[in-house]
Amino acid sequence: MSDEIQKDNSTRRNFLKNVAIGTAGFAAVSSLSCSTNQSGGTMSESNQMSRSKKPGTISSMRGYIKPGDLGFTLMHEHIAVLTPGIKENWPDYFNEEEFLKIAEIKLKELHSRGIQSIVELTPPDLGRDIRLLKKVQDLTPINIILCTGIYFDIPIFWQFKEADEMAAVFIKDIKEGIQGSGITAGIIKLATDDSGGGLNEQNEKCLRAGARAHRATGVPITTHTGPPNVGLEQQRVLREEGVDLNRVIIGHIGDTTDTDLHKKLMDEGSTIGMDRFGIYSEGLTITFEQRVDTVVKLCKEGYADRMILSHDHMCWIDWDLKNIMPGWPDRNLNLYTLISDDVLPALRERGVSEAQINQMMVKNPQRIFEVQGTY
Repeated sequence: MSDEIQKDNSTRRNFLKNVAIGTAGFAAVSSLSCSTNQSGGTMSESNQMSRSKKPGTISSMRGYIKPGDLGFTLMHEHIAVLTPGIKENWPDYFNEEEFLKIAEIKLKELHSRGIQSIVELTPPDLGRDIRLLKKVQDLTPINIILCTGIYFDIPIFWQFKEADEMAAVFIKDIKEGIQGSGITAGIIKLATDDSGGGLNEQNEKCLRAGARAHRATGVPITTHTGPPNVGLEQQRVLREEGVDLNRVIIGHIGDTTDTDLHKKLMDEGSTIGMDRFGIYSEGLTITFEQRVDTVVKLCKEGYADRMILSHDHMCWIDWDLKNIMPGWPDRNLNLYTLISDDVLPALRERGVSEAQINQMMVKNPQRIFEVQGTY
């Protein structure tokens, strides 16, 4: 074992020891504590909600639910992706009334297809806004599970801070609540992308921070990959941090038809995200048919118990997607219903059984959230 890895393991052990003691794990971010939260309540109220969590439950925006109550679940979606600081300073760039109308329509259509839960994977640096999310939750009976974590474009704020300090704020979101709301995060989102430098020193720090927060809280990890083969490197770093890869979803692996890569990731224990149905750009992504055929092939080889299906869609995004990826669907198009309306029928036509569909849409999400506890 290299000196660097030995140093990382020592740091990890010390961090987990501090968290186990109690509040010591939050010492690095004690300056974030305040008497009044951003939703108008006191921090003690947020703590009261956190302490009321029952063992074996999942934090959703409606409160704590049992994994068995998730039902049909989309494990990698967004409600709103917003550039931090833009709408706050130049509100003309964001029409909240229009956003809420679009969200209500899309989620109503989604619920009508029998989807009971979605996992909202917008971390703070992609504009997570608890005030807006609470308004959206009031519009739909769908369970919305929120994340903490960080995207691959690492803000300057974090570039000179240690992994333990970053882990501590993730833990704060999980144990105390997001933006002082008392609504706690139920999953940790991490990301590695070649367009952001790949798995460099800064990105590795983020992965290690997420791993330490996971081990200190027990909530699962889910990732963004770009391209899919960086998932192997994500697994390596998480494994070095002592993470049980059975508690990790490696996301966007459905962006390739390379089933050898898929199986390698799954054989290590991880669930993989076949989670970008509806995203297509000629020459840049695989087609809808290729995505479906890849899932079919893996189901035939016995891997239905290690895949989740989703879209990576959103109600609103303020990025110029047509220039980022030509052919990216317009935000007003409701891709949340694509799996229900097109993907599942296509899988059935190709011989995927109802039991395998139920495995990918119900049982796998339930399993991912059922395995809890610190270690």
